[in-house]
Amino acid sequence: MKRLIAPLLLLSLSICFLSCFEDNDDNTVSASQINDFVWKGMNSYYLYLENSPDLANDRFSNTNEYASYLNSFSRPEELFESVIYERQTIDKFSWIVDDYFELERQFEGTRGTNGLEFNFYGSPNNEINAYGVIRLVLPESPATNTTLKRGDIIYGIDGTQLTRENIGQLINKDTYTINLGFYNDKGTPEESDDSIDPLNVDVTLTKVLYTENPIFKTEILNVGGENIGYLMYNGFIGNSENQLNAIFANFKGNNVTKMVLDLRYNPGGSVLTTAFLASMITGQFTGQVFEKLRYNENQTNNDFDFLFYNKLQSGESLNSLGLNKVYVLATRSSASASEGLINGLKPYIEVVHIGNNTVGKTQASRTLYDSPDFSREGVNPGHTYAMQPLIADGFNKNDELVPGTGLTPSIGYEYNENPQNYGVLGNRNEPMLALALADIENATSKVDKIKSTEKHVELILTSNDFNPLEGGNIID
Repeated sequence: MKRLIAPLLLLSLSICFLSCFEDNDDNTVSASQINDFVWKGMNSYYLYLENSPDLANDRFSNTNEYASYLNSFSRPEELFESVIYERQTIDKFSWIVDDYFELERQFEGTRGTNGLEFNFYGSPNNEINAYGVIRLVLPESPATNTTLKRGDIIYGIDGTQLTRENIGQLINKDTYTINLGFYNDKGTPEESDDSIDPLNVDVTLTKVLYTENPIFKTEILNVGGENIGYLMYNGFIGNSENQLNAIFANFKGNNVTKMVLDLRYNPGGSVLTTAFLASMITGQFTGQVFEKLRYNENQTNNDFDFLFYNKLQSGESLNSLGLNKVYVLATRSSASASEGLINGLKPYIEVVHIGNNTVGKTQASRTLYDSPDFSREGVNPGHTYAMQPLIADGFNKNDELVPGTGLTPSIGYEYNENPQNYGVLGNRNEPMLALALADIENATSKVDKIKSTEKHVELILTSNDFNPLEGGNIID
């Protein structure tokens, strides 16, 4: 599936383009039919309908004018992109795909990967070169059968040194060889002579279809006589709330009194799953508003409030901790549902945000299919296009949105991961977790010491930037 640039006048038309599309069953559908689906879906659901003149209900005076408009776009993605509002600054997150089967797999946590996730930084004293640092090795993936680990430095790929311009090209291959490197400080405290040099160690990996368990790590740490629950959660994948509930049962059974929720690499996911997790953290706000979704003028009847719940959809009771304070580790890789969790909890409990600014995406999206009501049922068998436009804004109880610049960390708890000192996830000495534990201990000197290890290095790209179909604020 190509991810095509991220990207109601209901007329009954049968218009034909010169170009056509074929599906796997050799059913042929005209490009204009797909364009008709694109326009009608966006006209009905697009959040920024009022800001896109070509989607106005009175845009066309007759069917011929509408037909001419559709025929002016040779490909569906061109039409889709033409109606996006302020792509660079406002709507950076709507997209269209030509294979909804792959889209659905990704929403279920299945994608092609070799098991590595990276952060990419600008090389020291060099405006051209870059280097990668392994941030995650996914369990039971091809990478787990190697010596690669979190914190390893990537100098190049297939013998080509990483630059700011070639990162995407080099890692967007099914099989490639990683050329490891090291940070060379030349044995001096000055940074002006630092460089990234090759280690002359290579590891070859091939991507496979992989279903990720979003629950990456869970620990119970005893700090000052208290049991602290730690959970690293890497995606609000629908139905993972059952696993979450089991983890919270374990937390409750071990008298966990405080919690550190690690969302530093979590790009988002299901809004409903987010509401369930918020309810497990708390438990004392059942029935109150967690997040309010507000649609465009055509869809106000769909406006919906997600609440704090005490049961899963299956009827199983939630295991809730009843906390009045939670520590959340969040970074520029934390988006959408991750931000919605923080924003939704803030009116109710104290949220200590450790890390740096998040992405800044509060809008929700939904998959639109080419069917009479844009659902999966009754989908047109002639093609596999689907859209994932922004369709609603997500507000908290106090009608507050996540700012477009992202959520800022709590004062005194700003921290950028140091590529020379990533630490072991879930270990009490890992810097971001250690900051939370130091606050729990009320150990100001420890906080200051940890923050002194921070290093401001230019972060260019992350693995999330190369997986745009992951995450979001998805309406199931």
